[in-house]
Amino acid sequence: MTAELGFPDRARHALLGALLLGLACQQAQGATSTIGRTWPIVEPDAMAEIEARVADAPDMAAKFGPRSNWSALQAASLGTAPADRTRSIIPFYTVDEDIRLPDGRVLYPKGFTFNPLDYVSLPQRLVIVHPRDLAWALKTARFTDFILLTAGDALDLSERTGRPLFILEERVKERLGLTVAPVIVAQEGKKLVLREFAPERPADRSARP
Repeated sequence: MTAELGFPDRARHALLGALLLGLACQQAQGATSTIGRTWPIVEPDAMAEIEARVADAPDMAAKFGPRSNWSALQAASLGTAPADRTRSIIPFYTVDEDIRLPDGRVLYPKGFTFNPLDYVSLPQRLVIVHPRDLAWALKTARFTDFILLTAGDALDLSERTGRPLFILEERVKERLGLTVAPVIVAQEGKKLVLREFAPERPADRSARP
């Protein structure tokens, strides 16, 4: 048995039908439909903004003097290797304060000593050279190796060679027990192997710096 719809029900059904029809028409029109008012949006050129900011940046050389005098760019110095030599070290590290968990319990007490190479690996080598040996380093270093300089302007040399170059920091020198260069530092197992190279000799000019 069916009951005849009253006026309010008929009105609701009519409104629903109109809405469905409107949606169908909108879907048929697709992305070409425009509803409401629109305004053009003009975004500034990102490169132009960067260039403008660079132009307004202070002249660091005028403020701090030439880069050669910047303490942050001063490399640790090394001597020249008197002979080819290979040696190895274990870079033990000693905790200088208690390492605690969030609940306050001590995880590693002050004075705890461990070998970081038990937990991490050094995938790249460190090629440490005097600036005069940079050409040799560029030929010898792999793509992933870090080249560290014992003197000179690493930023300027990086721009000229097209290869990222870094300075040898004093803490790295002390940590690895470095005394001479050129030297290549590489991880082998749980130790670091340091291969030192003597200055070039005529008999093996192609192999040495």
